[in-house]
Amino acid sequence: MEPTISPSILNCDVADLVGEMHKIRNADFAHVDVMDNHFVPNLTWGLPVVEALIAKNILPLDCHLMINDPDRWAPQYAEAGAASVTFHAEAAGAPLRIAREIRRLGAKVGLGLKPTTDIHDYLDVLDAFDMILVMTVEPGFGGQPFLESQLEKIRRVRAAADRRDLELAIQVDGGVSRQTITLAAEAGADVFVAGSAVYRSEDAYSEVEALRAAAKAAMCAH
Repeated sequence: MEPTISPSILNCDVADLVGEMHKIRNADFAHVDVMDNHFVPNLTWGLPVVEALIAKNILPLDCHLMINDPDRWAPQYAEAGAASVTFHAEAAGAPLRIAREIRRLGAKVGLGLKPTTDIHDYLDVLDAFDMILVMTVEPGFGGQPFLESQLEKIRRVRAAADRRDLELAIQVDGGVSRQTITLAAEAGADVFVAGSAVYRSEDAYSEVEALRAAAKAAMCAH
């Protein structure tokens, strides 16, 4: 299994999104954090920015919707051409219906869980999703420290997927660095979102390669 690296553009130079995307052109995806200042206390960008980035065709977009009412909005990101759309369990009225619609529109679908959200209620419906996102910080702002308390949640999701022989990706987002990516990979994660670690490094391209190598080493050791 190969690790997937999806750098978050949350902490990049927003005045030069195209240039900042080219800095991570060796990544698998660009992770786009969509925040509405309601579900989380921050406001970033929405559908028009995502549509503009998709039109540039630099990297496939992995859209993480930290918004209220994903039942209404999430399918529109899939329709716009996002490769992957993740919405939050805590905000969704009908998560299975949203998941079906996102898949029908041709995108992968992810279910996001805040640190205090238990995975237990979703173990029986894991097959409805292509990816589970385990937040390793409280969502809303970049630069927070990695919550090691979430490693057990990653293990539980991986064990449940393995028992059912599901091809389920497990994404971690928050405080991911060369050090913490190893912990997450050892626990069973295979998709890694790193924002500050990439865009605050001297060379974003090289940092993507370093993160991929660290994750792959940890995954191969297990």
